[in-house]
Amino acid sequence: MEKGTLVEVKLHGDRRLVVIDRPEGKKHFQAIDENGNNHTIHPREINYTIKASGENASFTHLQIPSFLQKVEKFLDPSSLEVAWEILIEDNQATNPNDLASLLFSELSAVTSYASYCLLSNDKIYFKQKGDLYEPRSSSQVLELKHQAEAAAQRARLLEEFQQKITTKLAGGEVTWTASDRSRLDCLERYALHGDEASDKAAAQELLSFAKRSKNEQAAFQMLVDLGIWSEHENLNLLRSQIPIRFANELIAAAQECFTSPIPDNMKDLRRDLTHLHVYTIDDISTTEIDDGLSIETLADGKKRIWIHIADPTRWLDPESPLDKDARKRGTSVYLPTGVIPMFPIELAAGPMSLIENKICHALSFAVDLDEVGAVARYEIVASLVKPNYRLTYEDVEEMLQLGVEDDLDRLAEFARLRKKWRVDQGAIEIHLPDTSVKVDSKNGDRLTLELMEDTFSRQLVAEMMILAGEVAAKFAQTNNIPIPYRYQEQPELPPLDTLMQLPSGPVREFAICRCMTKGSLGLYASRHSGLGLDAYAQVTSPIRRYSDLLAHWQIKAFLREEPLPFTAEMLTAILQAIDPAIWDANQVEKQSVRYWSLEYLRRNKDVVWEALMLDWLRENEKLALVLIEDLGLKLPMRINRQIQVGDNLRIKTGEVDPRKDIIYFQEAQQSTSVLEMEMERDSDRLESEYATL
Repeated sequence: MEKGTLVEVKLHGDRRLVVIDRPEGKKHFQAIDENGNNHTIHPREINYTIKASGENASFTHLQIPSFLQKVEKFLDPSSLEVAWEILIEDNQATNPNDLASLLFSELSAVTSYASYCLLSNDKIYFKQKGDLYEPRSSSQVLELKHQAEAAAQRARLLEEFQQKITTKLAGGEVTWTASDRSRLDCLERYALHGDEASDKAAAQELLSFAKRSKNEQAAFQMLVDLGIWSEHENLNLLRSQIPIRFANELIAAAQECFTSPIPDNMKDLRRDLTHLHVYTIDDISTTEIDDGLSIETLADGKKRIWIHIADPTRWLDPESPLDKDARKRGTSVYLPTGVIPMFPIELAAGPMSLIENKICHALSFAVDLDEVGAVARYEIVASLVKPNYRLTYEDVEEMLQLGVEDDLDRLAEFARLRKKWRVDQGAIEIHLPDTSVKVDSKNGDRLTLELMEDTFSRQLVAEMMILAGEVAAKFAQTNNIPIPYRYQEQPELPPLDTLMQLPSGPVREFAICRCMTKGSLGLYASRHSGLGLDAYAQVTSPIRRYSDLLAHWQIKAFLREEPLPFTAEMLTAILQAIDPAIWDANQVEKQSVRYWSLEYLRRNKDVVWEALMLDWLRENEKLALVLIEDLGLKLPMRINRQIQVGDNLRIKTGEVDPRKDIIYFQEAQQSTSVLEMEMERDSDRLESEYATL
C-alpha cells in the first residue's frame, strides 16, 4: 500500500481515518492520524480504502479534518431510503461507488466514502454480503423501522426519566408516569431484597446515575428522597405476601353488594330482634363493628343474654371473588399506621358491620346462665338487630360507675359471674400491661404510645365473646357440624410456692406467661386450658378472621337444614392454606409495633423511664427482659451489673436505630455505666426467648 493512501481503520473500538506512511515489517504499516500520532496497523484492521485520482491522489494527515467536513455534507440518512426504493424494484445490490453515482451523480473520494459510511452505518435498508450491499425486503424494512422507532422511544423515555430523577433530587416537583414507576420498581426490589433482587444490576445502574453507593441502604434513601417511600416505610410489610390494596374487580364486586345484593338465604328464618337495646362496644378508632350485646327480660322476670355477631356471609357466597380474596388474606392486619382489612373497607365498615341506628343482619346467640355462671340454655338464630348505642370502653366505664343503664349493669353482673365460673373451671388469668401504638400519617407521622388499661369494660366484652365461642362449640358438637375449634394444651406452671416467692404484679404474671403453650386451630374440639373451657370456637370476628367466617357458613347452612358448604376435609385444606397468611400477618404486626416502639423511644431520648426487671432471658450473657412501666413495653436488655428479678431501674435511651432494630440504653442513676440492649432481629428467635409475648 502506497504512502499517502487514506484508509479507515478501527482503533480502540473507534472508526478513524489515517494516512499510510510506510511499511512496518513484512505485514504491518505505519499510519498517521489527524493529530499527527503514529499507529502500527495490520491490513485486516483496515475497513475501507479511499481511492483518489488526479493530482490529489495522495493524502497527508493534515487533510483529514477538511476531508471529513466535505463528507459530512453527504451523510443524509434519508437519501439512503431513496436509493433503497430505487434498488428494491429489481432487487439490485450495490456498493459504495455505485451508490455514490446513483445518489450524488458524482464519483469521487468524498462521495464514495460518504456512500460507504451510509451503507456501513445502516441497520434498516441494506445488508452486507461480501463487498456488496443487498436491499432488504419491504416487510423487513417495515419491521426494522418499527424496532428503531421503539428503541428511540425507549431512549427518549429513559432520558426524560433521568431528567426527572435529577430534578426531584434537586428539590423540584415531578409527576411520575406508569413507565417511570416500572423503572423505579427495580430500586424498590433492591431496597427490599438486596443481592437477592432479580434486577439488582438495573437498580445499581440507577444508583450510579444518581452518584450514590450501590447498596440496599442507598436504594432505600434514594426512594425516600424521590418521594416514592416515606422515611418510615414498612419494609416488613412490603417483603411479606400481604396484599395491600384490593383489585378493581373486587372493588366492583363490593359495590354490587350495595347496588345488587345477593338474595338473603336466611330471610324466612331471620328473627326480628330490633326491639332489643343493642350495645356495640369498641375502641373509638374501630370501623369494623362486628359484635353487639343485649339483655332480654323473659316472662318470668329472668334475664337472657344476647350476643349479636355481624353476618358478613349475608353479602357473599362461598367461592365468590370476595370470598376467595378474603381466604387468600386470612385476616385483617392491624398496624400502628392503620388497618389492612380482609374485605374492602366500604363493605367491611358498611353493610357487613353493626351500624348504630340501622337495621343490620346478624347471627345472634341467646344464652341463659345458671346461678354459678354455667350455660343452662342457648340458641343460635339468624336475626335482624338495630344497634342503639355505639359506645367506647371509656363510655362503658363511666356508665357503669353512674349506674344509668340497667341492661349494661346486668351484663356486667353476668360478666363477673362468667369470669368466676371460668376460673373455677381452671382458667388461667394473666394481667400484663399491653400497649397501643398509633401513627397518624396524615399529621406528619404523629406517634402516640399509650398503656392500655385492663379495664372492666374490656373484660366485660371479652367474657361475652368467650361465652359466644363456648356456645358455638357446644352447638357444633351437638349437631356434628365441622367448624374450626381453638384449643390450648395445659401448661406446666411453676409450683405455687415458687410463684409466691416472686414479687407480685408483672414479674409473677410474666413467670406464668412464659409457661403458657401456644393456641392451636383444628377441626376437633379439645380443651382450651387458658380459658378453662372444654370446647371453644372463635365466631365473633367474621369480618376480620376468615376462620370465623367458615364457622358462620356452616352454622347458617345447618339452620336452613341444607347441606353444609364445607366437609371436614375441605375445611382442613382451607385452614392449612390460610395458615401461612395468618402467620405472615402476625409477624408483620409484631415487627411494625416493635419498629414504632423504638421510634417512639428515639423521639423521646431525653426521658428517663421507670423500668422493672422481669426475668433473665440468658443469665450467663446478662441478657434480661425489662418492662418500661409507663409504656407497657417489654424489651430485652443486656445489664452488666448485679441485679435481681423484680428490681427497679431508671433508664434513658441512647442511640436508637429502628430500621436496624437496635437500641442502646444507659442507666440514669449510673451515668458511667452503659447498658446495652440489642433487639433480636429475627422474630422467631425473639419469640422463643419469651414464648407468648
